[in-house]
Amino acid sequence: MKASEILIVIGREFGSGGRALGRELSKRLSVPFYDKELLHQAAKQFGISLPEFERNDERKPSVLRSMVESAFGMCPANSSNVNSDTLYALQSCVIEKLARQGGAVFVGRTADYVLRNNPRLLSIFVHCDEEGRARRIVKRGDCKTQEEALDMARRNDRLRQSYYNFYTGRQWGNAANYHLCIDLGKLGLQTAVDIVLHATFDLAQRIK
Repeated sequence: MKASEILIVIGREFGSGGRALGRELSKRLSVPFYDKELLHQAAKQFGISLPEFERNDERKPSVLRSMVESAFGMCPANSSNVNSDTLYALQSCVIEKLARQGGAVFVGRTADYVLRNNPRLLSIFVHCDEEGRARRIVKRGDCKTQEEALDMARRNDRLRQSYYNFYTGRQWGNAANYHLCIDLGKLGLQTAVDIVLHATFDLAQRIK
């Protein structure tokens, strides 16, 4: 199997550089990169407004709805009242569809769990020390001060954790749930890229 057929999924702490790692891997392997693009794909495919997906992006629903599968037939076009469980199910459907098309890099959206039974999966969790995350957040213009950046990082991490734990039954950030955990602050982007590429080529060689 070619390395370009592997499905790389990146979970990440907010501000850790996980998206930058994903984009670089996408370029090096010449495969599609999916982050918020997943929301656009899902909205377009199922006729639901993009703002509806964005409001619920990596956010745990306030009330658990049972029978998620039944929701596939209950989504009118451009609905402004679609529950979070339905949006999660539709987004998962898009992830599975894109995975069938070939190799790709996915960021977040519990794609590691959605694709957990796919032998082509390589799941990664990216973390970084708080100081490094704060610097990155300020540098990209999301906040003006380190204190604001840390508050934003912690707040978003809590949201991601509750979302991931709720839908997967797993613990977000727990090393046992990933094939590879990377401290991007310690290793740097290029070293991290090299490590993941090595793992990608190795996995591809072992899949027949």
